[in-house]
Amino acid sequence: MALTSIKFLPGIDKQDTSVGANGRWVDSDNTRFRYGLPEKVGGWQSLLTSTLHGVARKIHAFVDTDGNRYVAIGTDKFLLIYFEGNIYDITPFRSNNAGTPTTFSATLSTSTTAGTVITVTTSAAHSIEVGDMVVFDSVTMPTGSSLSATLFEDKVCQVITVPSDTTFTITSPTAEANGGGATLTSGSSVTLKPYVRIGPAAQSYGYGFGIGNYGGTITGSTSTELDGSLNADTAGTGGAGTAVTVDATAGFAAAGTIAVGTVPNAELITYTSKNTTQFLGITRGAKGTATAGTSNGQAHSTNTTVQDATNWTGWGDAVTASTVTLEPGLWSLSNWGQVLIATVADGKTYTWDPSIAAKFETPAAMLTTNYVTAISGTVGNPTASRLTLISPTTRHLIHLGTETTVGDATTQDNMFIRFSDQGSINTYAPSADNSAGTYRLQDGTKIMGAIVAKENILVWTDNALYSMKFVGSPFTFGFEQVGTNCGLIGQNACCEIDGVAYWIGNNGFFAFDGTVNSLPCSVEDYVFDDFDTTKGQQVSAGINNLFTEVVWYYPSATSDYNDKYVVFNYGESKQVPMGNWYTGTNTNSIRTAWIDAIVYPKPYSTAFKNSADGTFPDVVGSTGLGQTTFYQQETGTDQVNPDGSTTALTSYITSYDIALQQEQPELFLAMRRFVPDFKTLTGNAKVTIGLKDYPSSTGGNSTYSPFTITSATTKEDTRARGRYVNVKIENDGTGEAWRFGTFQIDLQPDGRR
Repeated sequence: MALTSIKFLPGIDKQDTSVGANGRWVDSDNTRFRYGLPEKVGGWQSLLTSTLHGVARKIHAFVDTDGNRYVAIGTDKFLLIYFEGNIYDITPFRSNNAGTPTTFSATLSTSTTAGTVITVTTSAAHSIEVGDMVVFDSVTMPTGSSLSATLFEDKVCQVITVPSDTTFTITSPTAEANGGGATLTSGSSVTLKPYVRIGPAAQSYGYGFGIGNYGGTITGSTSTELDGSLNADTAGTGGAGTAVTVDATAGFAAAGTIAVGTVPNAELITYTSKNTTQFLGITRGAKGTATAGTSNGQAHSTNTTVQDATNWTGWGDAVTASTVTLEPGLWSLSNWGQVLIATVADGKTYTWDPSIAAKFETPAAMLTTNYVTAISGTVGNPTASRLTLISPTTRHLIHLGTETTVGDATTQDNMFIRFSDQGSINTYAPSADNSAGTYRLQDGTKIMGAIVAKENILVWTDNALYSMKFVGSPFTFGFEQVGTNCGLIGQNACCEIDGVAYWIGNNGFFAFDGTVNSLPCSVEDYVFDDFDTTKGQQVSAGINNLFTEVVWYYPSATSDYNDKYVVFNYGESKQVPMGNWYTGTNTNSIRTAWIDAIVYPKPYSTAFKNSADGTFPDVVGSTGLGQTTFYQQETGTDQVNPDGSTTALTSYITSYDIALQQEQPELFLAMRRFVPDFKTLTGNAKVTIGLKDYPSSTGGNSTYSPFTITSATTKEDTRARGRYVNVKIENDGTGEAWRFGTFQIDLQPDGRR
């Protein structure tokens, strides 16, 4: 019997059923379409032998006047610079509005009882929070301590607990061995400077009551495990007494609250004191966390995790808006000529000059010579802005969602825009002889994002899109609302290419080419039915211009971080109903930030793993920070890790269910064989033939599936029988790449059922 050829349209169709999506592919991962044919995506390799602390949500490439290339990387803890295979820490210090770094003098306390816990007591209230980073200098350890000052000198340390407004604790790399249990403090001294606080790693959602970890996102809360079980009663370990026994209490507050079990279903237990292995004077089931309908605590088995919840806020109590952190730590990154401009979301603006000799040892600051952003008299940058960008042709530094009174963070207005004088980085007071100015948008509740487009600047609120164009004196910029009900879901969820902007909102995908258009989407329900839109600020959009792709990485309903992606192929969509879209969930493929090949010949990206800590910068006592890997995309066929090892880049694509016999549905057909048709094939590919009797039937595979295909394979005998058939193309090994052509099968009638 002659071969039957089946040609598929490009893109994935998840809006229809697997039978109704006639002529389409219905599922994919790590697969793209090029010239109408599906192929495995290109590989990627780590640009560093180290990994980074925290989650990166913004990267920006720029070039200095000598042609040196840099990438600025903003994480929720650090601001870093990548330069030709090396990484440097340029995180700014916390400072006042005049740009002077905040400095504290303090003493250190150690003891053998506390083990690796070091208590730092500052001479004044520190406003430091759990998870903050502080840099130690001029360290003198307590008299008699076994710990060397070199363990902490000029080191970044992570704050683990904050027992009071003048104390906090860090974790030493080694335990105190001297003192015989007595607290050692005499003779100690240290000078410390906190890094600027950027924000939490994950976005939380809630108003008025506890959110995230019950009102406060606590990175690296001290934890231990139960040593013995707790019953569902009001007593302590083993159902007796008023003490909870654990492996160790080091690092926990002297008196406070513990959370036993898995958040958000943990039990809160308060305690009045502690010894080395017990929390004493306990009260079970605090804040309504006892067994439902009773005043008794919950039952917990031995080895259950116990966390220090003393500083968690808002569990069961109303909290003011000022104490609720909703959005994750974000950066705005751009360059004023060769100088990096870095703004912390809802915070201050810092600069970093690559032309100075000690550039890699000099942090970004508000007092960078010739690029000052600090406030002096009536001159100075706003100190609280949602984001910033630079007008590329007129050189205005624009603050969006910023202060109505410069220097007064309490006047921050999420819809207010302020721009500098032309060519001046630090002049914002409007006057007759400059072009500084202000404007307030009306449609929406807050500015969500902005990008430089082909002829103007596009500014999104949570409901509308505005065009911001330079019009000259006396207004400098003109504003026009060009769209409504098309708000942006997150600061980094938009991008622009060839004069067209693409973005994702709470209710769909959009494009702007002079007119706002809703993008027809063949995977829309799949995306939005499992999209945690309350974490929209974590969405990252990117352009891969070589393959005419816009990609969005987003968090699903069951994930704290990005775990899925969706791609729109803008170059190959006009001929396809609902556009050329494809999706993926491969853990290795998910990104948190992306830049296209502009400064560098390949796209660069960042990937985040919450289950491990990074290695750079060197942080004393780091815990719970997560790990970011910095990749070069579209290189090779697999993932090359920081340690040089290779991880196989797996991929697959699955077709719709093809009706083998439409004219006589009571007949079964037999597929005797298929002929592989690969445009390119490196290594092996696998072909699986799936079969169904009816559309609602549970599918199965043909007898010999999967078939391993090589470049030498001419045909495969299948022995497949059914009413519907689909084909799955995949690979699971290293060094493999493929591009599939036409599905060719040999069919013959095979009787009735």
